[in-house]
Amino acid sequence: MSTSIYSDDHKFIVRQLKKARAEAGIDQKKVAELLGKTQSYISKIESGQRKIDIVQLKQFAKIYKKKIDFFLK
Repeated sequence: MSTSIYSDDHKFIVRQLKKARAEAGIDQKKVAELLGKTQSYISKIESGQRKIDIVQLKQFAKIYKKKIDFFLK
């Protein structure tokens, strides 16, 4: 069994995060500022190199003005 970071579900969430950010018209630097993180941190999440937990997902959903189910299959 593959690790969850490489699962189809994780890849879907990553795609949806990038899509939501693009639709919101916000760059990674601004998202990082809003979350109190670095741009590199956001980049690693969006490239699939870093896992994301449900609390972080809720924060992204709030920033992007999306319902949480937008990010889930």
